[in-house]
Amino acid sequence: MTADADFSTGYIAIIGRPNVGKSTLLNKLLQQKISITSRKAQTTRFRINGILTDQQTQFIFVDTPGFQTQYTNRLNTAMNRVVTQSIQDVNVVLFVIEAMHFDQRDLAALKILPQNVPVILVVNKIDKLADKNRLLPFLNDMAKVFQFAAMIPVSAAHKIQLPELLNTIRTYLPINQPLYDKNEVTDRSERFIASEFIREKLFRLIGDEIPYSTSVVIDQFKLEGQLHKIYATILVEKANQKAIIIGKKGEKLKQIASQARQDMELMFGGKVYLEVWVKVKSGWADDESVLRNLGYE
Repeated sequence: MTADADFSTGYIAIIGRPNVGKSTLLNKLLQQKISITSRKAQTTRFRINGILTDQQTQFIFVDTPGFQTQYTNRLNTAMNRVVTQSIQDVNVVLFVIEAMHFDQRDLAALKILPQNVPVILVVNKIDKLADKNRLLPFLNDMAKVFQFAAMIPVSAAHKIQLPELLNTIRTYLPINQPLYDKNEVTDRSERFIASEFIREKLFRLIGDEIPYSTSVVIDQFKLEGQLHKIYATILVEKANQKAIIIGKKGEKLKQIASQARQDMELMFGGKVYLEVWVKVKSGWADDESVLRNLGYE
């Protein structure tokens, strides 16, 4: 893809503690779902690039796991490493917080930010503010915490002020030709997206009854004509977690697979045949070899 001489392209890292809406922000900016979301903290585990191209700019957004300060197993260590590595070579950082909320968890995430990259404060979930007059004093307080390049209040869920956010980001990106085709929306494979969609439905439909460390492995991924045939395994650490996921007469697992398949068909633009099993593998979240096989560095 060629572009005008004044076309800009750059990487934008999306950083913040768990559950501030980073993945929702990415999906709404792209107007397409590539990053999974749920109420469960640490839903996002991997670096995911989301690509948005318009007439002037190619924005390459880097969605990252929420920076974790509570848990210390090897899975969380690997995810925090994803965050710190993701901000090394970006042009802009979006530091996302929830409106009227800034605590030690946000401060810990703020401390890892590079000093030589513009940081835009994205104050999310402003739609939940009953009294909007509280927002300006809050922004004034945040200006004292860090030297932000800009501060943009938004509601990612309701797409409020997202065009303003894009225009602000654009001013900090270098003049450069696009790195991806204009129709590409992510650098992740369909296989990866499939595993993430299953994991999202798992968290959305079961929630607090299973630990966030539960993971999904794609055993087989085949394309037969226009049909995607996908065979996946959900990894849990205890037998009772397996029973919860399967549910009475297998109904819960069927629901998880059905909803995940529908998302895949929208994303892949064709029919999907999906089979999902559940397997107990205790201690996997602290097993370095298992984590490497799942894609954690």
